[in-house]
Amino acid sequence: MSDASITLESEPIDPARVPQRTLRSGAKLPAIGLGTFGSDRTPPSEIARAVAGAFEVGYRHFDCAAVHQNEREIGEVFAGLFAGGVSREELWITSKLWNDNHGERHVLPACERTLADLRLDYLDLYLVHWPFPNYHPSGYGTRSPGAGAKPYIHEYFVRTWRQMERLVDIGLVRHIGTSNMTVPKMRLLLQDARIPPEVNGMELHPHFQQPQLFDFVRSHGIEAIGYSPMGSPNRRDREGTTGDTRDLDDPVILRIAESHGCDPTAVCLKWAVQRGQTPIAMSTKRTNYEANLRAVSEDPLSPEDMYEIAVIDRNCRLNKGQVFLWRDDQNWEDLWDINGEITLA
Repeated sequence: MSDASITLESEPIDPARVPQRTLRSGAKLPAIGLGTFGSDRTPPSEIARAVAGAFEVGYRHFDCAAVHQNEREIGEVFAGLFAGGVSREELWITSKLWNDNHGERHVLPACERTLADLRLDYLDLYLVHWPFPNYHPSGYGTRSPGAGAKPYIHEYFVRTWRQMERLVDIGLVRHIGTSNMTVPKMRLLLQDARIPPEVNGMELHPHFQQPQLFDFVRSHGIEAIGYSPMGSPNRRDREGTTGDTRDLDDPVILRIAESHGCDPTAVCLKWAVQRGQTPIAMSTKRTNYEANLRAVSEDPLSPEDMYEIAVIDRNCRLNKGQVFLWRDDQNWEDLWDINGEITLA
């Protein structure tokens, strides 16, 4: 079925029907966003078409990032929407500071480049994508540390955060947040931040519910935004490890999907929104991203469904982040402070 026929046969979802979150500041955040990651398998033009189509079906929350290498193409879509009469205030647009721009002199220029690419005067939300300044140039091996890789050093991260706060002060960014943090790192940041994070991006799906971190951020008034909300069915092999599981194949998810007459993907998204997190779902297929938005806008899961999913947590992290390690002899778990202490060396 072509996208044109879908447009004729289906009514858009009224954005007012989509659940919303209220941030500490009082700002309203649509409780599902369209992800735009696709730089390693989907051309920027295809992501941009998905953004345009997603707006048509009712999305108003778009999750971008400089490292996705498609913000310029997405910006052309936003510019077209604004030229057609869509007000800037109708959209919630997030982007992220990439690891190679943590330096104090780099944060402002990086944000300005993102704003220019996205054709915006301000971002609704700007996240520090990872708490490490570690990254790999194109073509660099993914199993060895990049040049200059280092562990989390709180003093350095606070310097980055001061520049994030400055972006709020000068009006380029409305809200700031973190991503891929841990409880020990968050505790330190909350002690030192003048403007505390309003959001933390984190991997969240039925097989990886992160209850300790989820409860911690929520108890501190920080919204949990969950990436990989259905797991990572198309995740690259480079991060896979023995024992990884597929949420969409779980018998509980399949049984609940059958009882609701929906796809397992819809069950994962319903669960996410009802639990209190904001899922970021990525698809370039109109049937998929429309179904995702509709899933969270109707036919909620029962309390019994929610309980059944709560007990299938397998602590299965799929986005392990090995590329951000700083020594050859390390395990990916060193990134995530699993013993409750920051790995310093």
